Amino acid sequence: MDSQHTRKSHFRRLVKYLKPYRLAFVIAIIGMLGYAGVDTFFFYHIETLIDDGLGANNPTILIYGAIFVPLIFILRGFFNFISTYFLSYVGFHIVTTMRQELFEHLMRLPVSYHDKVSTGDLISKITYDTQQLAEANSRAILTMIREGAFVVGLLGLMIYHSWQLSLVFLLIGPAIGKIVAVVSRKFREVSSKIQTAMGNVTTSSEQMINGHQVVVMFEGQKQESERFGKINNQTRQQNMKLVNIRTISTSVIQFIASLSLAAVLFIASFPTMLEQLSPGAFTTLLTCMIMLLRPLKQLTNVNADFQRGLAAAASIFAVLDEEQEKDTGTVRVDRVRGDVAVEHVTFRYNKKKSPALDDVSFTIPTGKTLALVGRSGSGKSTISSLLTRFYEHESGTIKLDGVDIRDYELKSLRRQFAVVSQSVTLFNDTIANNIAYGANSQVSREDIERALKLAYADEFVAKMPEGLETIVGENGVMLSGGQRQRIAIARALLRDAPILILDEATSALDTESERHIQKALDNLQQNRTSLVIAHRLSTIEAADEILVMDHGKVVERGTHSDLLEKGGAYAQLYHMQFGSEGS
Repeated sequence: MDSQHTRKSHFRRLVKYLKPYRLAFVIAIIGMLGYAGVDTFFFYHIETLIDDGLGANNPTILIYGAIFVPLIFILRGFFNFISTYFLSYVGFHIVTTMRQELFEHLMRLPVSYHDKVSTGDLISKITYDTQQLAEANSRAILTMIREGAFVVGLLGLMIYHSWQLSLVFLLIGPAIGKIVAVVSRKFREVSSKIQTAMGNVTTSSEQMINGHQVVVMFEGQKQESERFGKINNQTRQQNMKLVNIRTISTSVIQFIASLSLAAVLFIASFPTMLEQLSPGAFTTLLTCMIMLLRPLKQLTNVNADFQRGLAAAASIFAVLDEEQEKDTGTVRVDRVRGDVAVEHVTFRYNKKKSPALDDVSFTIPTGKTLALVGRSGSGKSTISSLLTRFYEHESGTIKLDGVDIRDYELKSLRRQFAVVSQSVTLFNDTIANNIAYGANSQVSREDIERALKLAYADEFVAKMPEGLETIVGENGVMLSGGQRQRIAIARALLRDAPILILDEATSALDTESERHIQKALDNLQQNRTSLVIAHRLSTIEAADEILVMDHGKVVERGTHSDLLEKGGAYAQLYHMQFGSEGS
C-alpha cells in the first residue's frame, strides 16, 4: 500500500502536467465557483420571497422573483458550461500527454523489461489506467471544487441566519472527515486490485485472440472460457467491493447529517430560538441543511473516482520510472565496414545460474559469412541479440570495426544491421509501407520495386488486386509464410545495412518457398557481412565459417567440408538431416 508521502508525490507530479493548461484550469475554477455562487445566491433570496413577498402580501416581490429565477438559471447554465468544458479540456489534454509519454517510454525500455511484463498488462495501462486518470482530472475535480464551494456557501448562509444552529451542523465535520479518510484508504486498495484485474482481462483476451486457431484446433474453448470467466469474475467482485464501500459510506455520512438536522429542529423548537428566526430565515436555514446532504453525498462518491485516479497515476508512474535502455555511446558513424569481433563473451538471462553464452569468441571479416548451428537453446539467437545490444553482455567484448559496440550510439549501431528472422513482424498497412519501414532515408517507388524484385516478391505482389497498396492485415495475416518472409527480405534490402543477421529465416518454409527465398537471400548477402543462424544445414554450406554451438559454448568450428571430415557434432547433424545423401 502506498505511503502518504508517496501519494503526495504522485499528486504533485500530476499537477506538473497541469502547468501548460493553467489558464484553462483557472477559467474552469471560476466557472465552478460561479456555479456554486449562483446556487447560494438563489437560496439567500428565499427569505425575501417568504417574508417580504408571501408574509407581507407584496405581489411585486413575487413578480420580481418570476423574472429573477429564469435569469439565475441562464447564468447557472453558463457557469456550468464553462466549468465542464474547460476542465474536460484540461483533463483530456493531460491524459493524452500521459498516454503519449507512456507509449513512447515503452518503446525506449529495454527488451528485458518487455520479457517480464505481459503485453496485455501494458495495453491495460495505456488504455484503462489512463482513462481512470481522466476521471480524476475531470469529474472528480469538478465535483470536489464545485460542490465544495457550494457546501461553504450554504454553511456561510446558515451561519448568517443563526450561528447557534449552524454550530450543531459544524460539529459533524470531524466525524465525516474520519469516515472519508478510512474510505479513501479502502478505495485505493480496491482500485489497485481492479487495475491488476483489468490487466489480466486484457492479457487473457489477447492470448485467446492471437491463439484463436490453436484454441479451436485443440478444443481449448472450455478451458479458455473457464480461465477468462475466473478473471472476469474477479474484476466484478472488486468493482462490487468499490460500490459497497461507496454506498455504505454515503449512507453513514447522510445518517450522521440527518442526526444533526434532527438536533437543529429540536433546538429550534425552544421559544428563545423561535423568537429570533423569521419564517423566511428558518425556511432558508432548513433548506440549506437539506441541500447540504446532496453535495456531501457527491463529495463522498467522487472520493472513489479521485482515489481510483491516484491509484492509476501510481500504476502509470511506476512504468514511467522504469529505467530506459542505456545509451552511453558517443561514436556516430554513417556506415561501418562490417568487421565483427566477439571476444570471450559470457551472458546470462535475468541472472540465471547457467549462462546462455559461455566464453564465446569468433570473428566475421568484412563481407564474409559466419553460420551458427546447434540445438534449440544453444545460444545462437542470443548472439544476434547481443550484437544489436538488445541485451548487455556481462563479460568479454564485442567490437565492430575495432570499436567496442558499447561506444556506439544505439541508433547509430542498429542502423548497421538488417535482421530477417523466422517470425516476421508486419504492420496492418500496405505492402509498400511495410517494405519502406525502417529505411534510413526517404525511398522512392522505384527503390521499393527494385527491392521487391531482388526479394523475388514482385511476382505475387503483381497478382494482388491493389499491388503494392494491398493492406496485409494484422501481422501480415493476409499473406502466406513465404510471402511474409520475402516482404521482410525486401525490407532488409531497402535498409541496405552493411551487416546482415539471418535468424532461421527459412526454417518454417516449404521446399519451393525456400528455393525462392534462398535466391533472395543470396541477393541480400552480396557485399555484406552476414551472420546466419540456421537449422537447415543446406542453407549454410557456402558459409566462410561454421560454428557449432551447444549449451552456450562453441564446440566446433570450420568450413562445411572441414567439419564433415572431422566427423564430429556437425557431421552428426548433417547426416541426421540428409541421411545417406550427405555421406
